[in-house]
Amino acid sequence: MERIRLGMVGGGNDAFIGAVHRIASRIDDRYELVAGALSSTPEKSQASGKALGLPRIYEDFKQMAIREARLKTGIEAVSIVTPNHVHYAAAREFLKRGIHVICDKPLTSTLADAKKLVKAAESSDALFILTHNYTGYPMVRQAREMVAKGEIGKIRVVQVEYPQDWLSVEQDFKQAEWRTDPERSGAGGSTGDIGTHAHNLARFITGLEVESLAADLDAFVPGRRVDDNGHVMLRFEGGAKGMLWCSQVAPGNENALRIRVYGETGGLEWAQEDPNYLWHTPFGEPKRLITRNGSGAGEAAARVSRIPPGHPEGYLEGFANIYSEAADAITAHRDGEKAPPDAHFPTVKDGLRGVEFVDACVRSSNRNSAWVKV
Repeated sequence: MERIRLGMVGGGNDAFIGAVHRIASRIDDRYELVAGALSSTPEKSQASGKALGLPRIYEDFKQMAIREARLKTGIEAVSIVTPNHVHYAAAREFLKRGIHVICDKPLTSTLADAKKLVKAAESSDALFILTHNYTGYPMVRQAREMVAKGEIGKIRVVQVEYPQDWLSVEQDFKQAEWRTDPERSGAGGSTGDIGTHAHNLARFITGLEVESLAADLDAFVPGRRVDDNGHVMLRFEGGAKGMLWCSQVAPGNENALRIRVYGETGGLEWAQEDPNYLWHTPFGEPKRLITRNGSGAGEAAARVSRIPPGHPEGYLEGFANIYSEAADAITAHRDGEKAPPDAHFPTVKDGLRGVEFVDACVRSSNRNSAWVKV
C-alpha cells in the first residue's frame, strides 16, 4: 500500500507531542514524513528538520503550504502539533490548498477561531482529523459499542475525571510555559488541556451531547492566569446527568483519566492508566472484567488491537489507531471513495464541541457557577 506523504508543523527537537505523533504515524507504516516547519524560528526549524532527515524543511507553515501544494509529490496530509493559538492559522493554509489536516487538540485557543476553522474545513475538499487519542483505545471502543447496543440501558449518570499533578507548583519549562499562558493556550487552563479530553471521552462513549453545565474553576497556584482545577456539573441531552473533574494540581496523580457510565440496567468503568481492562456490572450481578482481545471483547475493540491479551497496549497505540483510521479515510479520498464506516476518528465538529465546552466553563465560573448553555 502506498504510504501517505506527511508534513508536520511544530514538533521540533524539544517538543514532546511532536515525537508522539511521528511514532504514531509510523506504527502501522501508513505514512512517510517528508516535510516540516518544525519550530517558530527558522534556525530551530532547520536544526530539527536536519536531525529528522527531512527532505524538505521550511521556515514557516505558510511557505510550506504554498510550496507543497505546487509539488507533484507534495504532502497529502499535514500534522499540526503547535501550541493551541497557532492551530487555526496553520490549518487554514493547508485546508484551502486541499491538503488533509491532522491536528492536535484542543481545536483552537478561542471559540471564534474554532467556528472559523469549521467553516474552513467545510469549504475545503480536504479531511480534518482531530487527535483525541483516547478514543483510539480498544476498551474505549468496546465501551462505546456496548452503550450503542443498549447493554447498560438508557444512560442516567456519567462521571468522568482527569487529574494530574505536574503543575502543582510554578514551572518554567516550555510545556508548562505555554499551557499557562492564556494568549497561547486560550482562556481555559486545565479545562482546555485535559478537561477537553474528559469531555470528549464522555461524548464518544455515550453518544450524548452536553446541553448545559455549571463550572467552578480555580487557579490555585499564585499568579497563574488560567485555571488549574475545575469541577463541572453536566446536563446531557435526554436527561442524563454527570460530573467532570479536571485538575493539574492533584498530587499523586499522573494521567488518571477515568470514566464511569451508569445506565438503567448496568454500569461501565474504564481507567486510562490501566487501559486494557473494562469493568461491566449488570444490575444485580457480579462485576465482569472484559480484557482487550480477551473473552467478552467485541469486534470494535478487536479491530484496533494489535497483539494478544495480556500484553499492554496504550498511549502510543491509541494515537496510532487515530492515524491509521485517518490513513484509511485519506486513501479512500484519494480513490474518490467515502471514508470507511468504522473510521471513528474525531472531526473538526468534535473539536468545536470541545472549545464550546471550555468557553461555557469559563462563562459559568465567571458568573458564580451559574448554569449556562453549551
